[in-house]
Amino acid sequence: MSLLSPLAFALPALLIAGAAAGFAGGLFGIGGGFVVVPALMFLLPVLGVAPEQTAHVAVGTSLASIIFTSIRSTSSHAKRGSVDFGLLKGWSIWVVLGTAVGTVLADWISGAHLALIFGTGVLAFAVYFMLPARQGEPLFAALPSGLPRAGIASALGVFSTLLGIGGGTLTTLTMTVCGTPIHRAIGTAAGMGAIIAIPATIGFIVIGLEESGRGWGSLGFINLPTAAVLIATSVLFAPLGVAAAHMLSPAILRRVFGLYLTFIGVLMIAKF
Repeated sequence: MSLLSPLAFALPALLIAGAAAGFAGGLFGIGGGFVVVPALMFLLPVLGVAPEQTAHVAVGTSLASIIFTSIRSTSSHAKRGSVDFGLLKGWSIWVVLGTAVGTVLADWISGAHLALIFGTGVLAFAVYFMLPARQGEPLFAALPSGLPRAGIASALGVFSTLLGIGGGTLTTLTMTVCGTPIHRAIGTAAGMGAIIAIPATIGFIVIGLEESGRGWGSLGFINLPTAAVLIATSVLFAPLGVAAAHMLSPAILRRVFGLYLTFIGVLMIAKF
């Protein structure tokens, strides 16, 4: 069955989801998975994806789109000097290893319980970010070094892959509570998206190659036509999100990020 007719029906929603993901990616340093995955869970059945494969195709397609959203956002943040490329280089190998573990676990772990745990933790941090600045001091003076830093980076890769996100939310949280200014944390987090999404996308292609019910136009668990539509608008709107982030003061941006975390926490718990 041709995908052209149902894709035309879903096209407006996909364009809007891509635009929202791109803007949020620039504003918060995220890949936009929290926007894209719920939208795809609703739209993919319309595009011929079997119910038992919807979650995996949604996560895989989201990760593929995050590659481009992340690169575009990082480029825009770098022009404003708010990307710590040294940190990204130091974390990259550990994040990739965590991503590999997350890809393997994706076939074994139920996302519902993971979403409940993640959502509860995110709500706790939402309170922290919305506290008045004088009460919301960093929890730690700096990021840890050595094995603890490697462990944090690997955990970012595991959880981000399982949840179909680019790791920006977790990276921004980690860096900010360890004393990094929020604009720099968000800019660096944007770069984390591609580091996680590239190997994760390859993994979702490989583990889905022999599966049935993935829908027309799918390569493994990546639905290519859907990903192309999402990318088209996400890369256009990512620089607008970056500009909006740098227009806000650190104190206001912290509170906006706290509101975003509240929304995400409730969304994750609602999945349980």
